[in-house]
Amino acid sequence: MLNRTTRRIALTDEGRGYLDSCRQILGALAEAEGRLAARHEAPSGRLVVTAPVLFGQLHVAPAVTRFLQAHPAVSCRLVLSDSVVNLWEEGIDVGIRISPLEDSTLVAQTVGAIRRVVVASPSWLAAHGTPAHPRDLTGQNCIRSRGGGLTHWRFREAGREIAVPVDGNLEVNHSLTAVEACAAGLGFGCFLSYQVAAYLADGRLVRVLAAFEGPARPVSIVYPHAHLLPSRTRAFVEWMKRELAAVPML
Repeated sequence: MLNRTTRRIALTDEGRGYLDSCRQILGALAEAEGRLAARHEAPSGRLVVTAPVLFGQLHVAPAVTRFLQAHPAVSCRLVLSDSVVNLWEEGIDVGIRISPLEDSTLVAQTVGAIRRVVVASPSWLAAHGTPAHPRDLTGQNCIRSRGGGLTHWRFREAGREIAVPVDGNLEVNHSLTAVEACAAGLGFGCFLSYQVAAYLADGRLVRVLAAFEGPARPVSIVYPHAHLLPSRTRAFVEWMKRELAAVPML
């Protein structure tokens, strides 16, 4: 382990390797003790959270409110945006994402999945019939929104994507407005499944063309650090996992 002379003592190659191993073990021990201590701290401090606008309004904001009621020493800034923001650059602690994760520097915990679905009101279907194939939408009144597609709606048939041109007498820039118009019987609409879950459950809307829907998209909680998370962040992630697990998405 050591080379000794009358004037000095030096580590051998084996000694340096052993020292490095000991440092790694002690570092891992210190990190584990830090994580354990953080778990027992009462959550406090400022938390910054981001989520898509409508999903945030419907599901994230109420969950944040309940979290703050349970942990009054925590303050939160909730940023609702349909743009994918950079968590590192914007100083955001936790994000809710509805898409596959492309940033490998983030940690993601999947809590659900959604699909893009086509729906219509029972009255509209009774008057105009139920489409058997996406091409049956051609010539039908389709309520168009930026999220669902302004000129084409996309489907999947025999393992490949198909795009069907759509048109109609209403175009909006907000999904909930389009959902309400669809439920009122104006025509077909194309939405993310969570956006119409309540309408489907109570019969105001009916899902059509389910056999041609594209693959599901994951709903994930993402955050930039895997180790030594502040107790408020760790507590919030666990809270949101429980909250979002109960949300009807598909």
